[in-house]
Amino acid sequence: MLTRRHCLALGIAAMAAPAWSAIPAAARLLAAWQCEPQDTAEAARYQIGLLAAQADALVVARALDVPTRAHGLLAEAGGTVLAVARRPGDWLLRWRPGEAEPQTAWIEPDRAFNGHVVASGDGRRLYTTETDLETGAGLVGVRDAATLEKQEEWPTHGMDPHELVLDADGSMLVANGGIPTLPETGRLKIGLERMDASLVRLHTQGGALLGQWRLADPRLSLRHLAWGGADGRLLGIALQAEHDDAAAKQAAPLLALFDGKTLRTAAAPLPLAGYGGDIAWANGGFAVSTPKVDGFARWGADGRWQGFTALTEACALAAEPGRLWAGGREEALVAEAAGLAARPVPALWLDNHWLRFG
Repeated sequence: MLTRRHCLALGIAAMAAPAWSAIPAAARLLAAWQCEPQDTAEAARYQIGLLAAQADALVVARALDVPTRAHGLLAEAGGTVLAVARRPGDWLLRWRPGEAEPQTAWIEPDRAFNGHVVASGDGRRLYTTETDLETGAGLVGVRDAATLEKQEEWPTHGMDPHELVLDADGSMLVANGGIPTLPETGRLKIGLERMDASLVRLHTQGGALLGQWRLADPRLSLRHLAWGGADGRLLGIALQAEHDDAAAKQAAPLLALFDGKTLRTAAAPLPLAGYGGDIAWANGGFAVSTPKVDGFARWGADGRWQGFTALTEACALAAEPGRLWAGGREEALVAEAAGLAARPVPALWLDNHWLRFG
């Protein structure tokens, strides 16, 4: 993990970086990372930033301090980026790389951000996953894209909503993680016997419930989403297991597939510790990162196992045509049809997500 001294050095290096316009778009990545305090009296420092592939390494080209640990990231059409606090979070911000001051929105005291944001098809609204801290109910916050101010909120018909995506038909799909929490216990998981994870489809004009699907195993939490398949209409869902039995958790599936009608899991021939991190569609299949077993697993569109690639503390995945970027601790892998290439990320410990930018 970065120390505060490293963060300051990176900030200076970023200011001295080559002109951003001179860096090929295919070599730009938007990421989040955290900085380790040098002593117990210091608070942790967190950043989001832009990485550029130069020579054989990824280097920081732009960096911004953020209030707490960031989670979900979104690139906007106008060249700005959005970042959301890790759950239970209280901030959402917009940043134009290279500018010092972001536009920040703070959530209401009785609500918490759950880490992800997506823009409406026309770009006029933003949708954020949230939790009502008094009741534990899941919500989608509907926000004005220009001001970031909330206009309304819709129930997700479940608890712990995490990632959300728009479908080609204009509807919205939301992964209800289903894990009960309390405001006074933060991220502490309680009452797992009451888990109720589900995938829901909501109308984006008013938030009406259009469908809801559950897996047979109630201890599988639905977390991250990625569109894939030959026609782009197959939804891959990264899972996290919450079984009491250690063996059941180790053997739990990490990928579910949704074809618009049926929600099912995909098997793996080796134990993956029951923890799927990020998910991406690349090179004709779904990849799910597995930070607890140091790598990422791959399945085809039919759910058949394709293999496992080792990478220390792998979590962040980013796809572009013909290429998958996987980020781990101080190293990234670039997976292409021709094979794998390693890219060092000196002194950088990436957080959960990153994405190709530009």
